[in-house]
Amino acid sequence: MKKWAIGLDVGSVAVKGVIYDGAIWHSIIEPTGWAPKNSARQVHKDLLRKVEMPPGEPICTVGTGYGRVNLDVADRVFSEITCHARGARLLFPHTSGILDIGGQDSKAIALDEAGRVKEFVLNDKCAAGTGRFLQLTAQMLGLEVDKLDLFDRNIQPVEIASMCAVFAESEIVGLLAQDVPQERIIAGVLAAIARRSSSMAARLGLTGHVTFCGGVAKNRLLTKFIQDETGWNLEAPEDPQIVGALGAAALAYEMNTKRGDI
Repeated sequence: MKKWAIGLDVGSVAVKGVIYDGAIWHSIIEPTGWAPKNSARQVHKDLLRKVEMPPGEPICTVGTGYGRVNLDVADRVFSEITCHARGARLLFPHTSGILDIGGQDSKAIALDEAGRVKEFVLNDKCAAGTGRFLQLTAQMLGLEVDKLDLFDRNIQPVEIASMCAVFAESEIVGLLAQDVPQERIIAGVLAAIARRSSSMAARLGLTGHVTFCGGVAKNRLLTKFIQDETGWNLEAPEDPQIVGALGAAALAYEMNTKRGDI
């Protein structure tokens, strides 16, 4: 009988869940909402239904993300750094580093040849350079966030001088008043995020293959700008939001394998 394990990444915007059997996995992403613990419980139940797990069947669950401390369905919790490293290396065995841009923070992680974390840096003090920053930009321009990369990749970005979310908002209002084309403003915001992210990651000296994860990794124009800034071979998985949850599930599977049924 297959042994399944679950990883839950409880973020500020979404709960990402993965159920994994050592070879294949299934995933679910749901909004975190006002009660992260309840949202995580529901994702946990839905993952069990995906594989038709019998009620009461022992299963190991690992939690991560900012909401991990309140998870009552987790057997153990690990930091996002550890789980993202494990998930990225599982997806891309040759990766040497990770750039994760989430809803409220961003991080860069350097890995050694064995895939262990060597060093990391965090930007968790400001919305600038995060998914929240892009969301605010989209709202100001009357667009959906997922429409922010549907422009010509050769468009000339306008210069966005401030990366403070508050000041950048005023700057964008001024650019709109000057009839600057919407696509140039969007490109300017993405280019500014790329510069900020690249500057943060430069402290780690990342080179070669870097895994791009987090919701904004779906934005192809941002990926291009980061590659132009860094020279990395930047690669995002098909679903870049689940990297941390996948790493958590892989850790849970290892615990299952070593200990047997819980």
